[in-house]
Amino acid sequence: MADDLIFHHYPNSPFSEKVRVAFGLKQLAWKSVEVPNIMPKPDLMPLTGGYRKTPVLQVGADIYCDTQLIMLEIERRTPEPHLLPVGQEGEARALAMWIDRNIFWAAVGVVMGAIGDKLPEAFQKDRSDFSGRSFDPAKLKAAQPFAREQTYAHLQIAEEMLRDGRPFLLGAVASLADCALYNPVWFLQVRMGQGDAPSPLDRLPKLVEWSKKMKALGNGKPTPMTGAEALDVAKAATPAATKVDDKDPSGLKAGQKISVTPDDTGKVPVTGELVGLSADRISIKRTDERVGDVVVHFPRAGFVTAAA
Repeated sequence: MADDLIFHHYPNSPFSEKVRVAFGLKQLAWKSVEVPNIMPKPDLMPLTGGYRKTPVLQVGADIYCDTQLIMLEIERRTPEPHLLPVGQEGEARALAMWIDRNIFWAAVGVVMGAIGDKLPEAFQKDRSDFSGRSFDPAKLKAAQPFAREQTYAHLQIAEEMLRDGRPFLLGAVASLADCALYNPVWFLQVRMGQGDAPSPLDRLPKLVEWSKKMKALGNGKPTPMTGAEALDVAKAATPAATKVDDKDPSGLKAGQKISVTPDDTGKVPVTGELVGLSADRISIKRTDERVGDVVVHFPRAGFVTAAA
């Protein structure tokens, strides 16, 4: 089943690195489809129905959006070695959410404050559309000291976790929490070299040593695939069976036409027929002439659902 994994990403995407290091942890084989780092993304939109964030995981005609859900799906398909350590599943997921929603965005402020004025105008415009805020390099540079302080304050908590000698955040082995933290740490390490500001990692030696262990995990066993080939895979496949919890507190019902939209950035609604609903995911069926019927899966946390 691991060979069925098709991963849509681009090399400098930090959230993609969160998943790639999980592939390394599990030593998985996967198909690598590189997507543009800005819109348009013509070979991705037929799969996602408008969801524009990176990365996206595809398995046949099932499309998994957001790394929250991508990581859970990887774990479901290949449970060992565990991303969710037995008895610590909740801790791993909670730490990952804290990191994704707090540390990552603070780290983005640090990096963009250092290199924002060096980025192409097309990238700046795309990120303005993506975030709903003007990408202003001068303002980003002025705000960088605050972003650096916030990043350091959050990362210091992780540094404290490692001070008892444990090799990884939750103990002896790497977990989802480590993959999530590697995302902003990796982003700082690979991008800050292009700027002249100090890094929040300069005073966090335990985290720096930990990051070397994470890097050593590698990225698994990728094989290149084109976007067109991935679309052909989806068109030839049938989505997996899903079911709707009819007692879900949302009151949503199977067959209902709904839209699902991220609550933070990239707020493009994806519309379709509700075919799957559980505590951690919501799934909608949609049709596109290039791929036929696909089911697009989203995490519940961080997404807004509405009747279409």
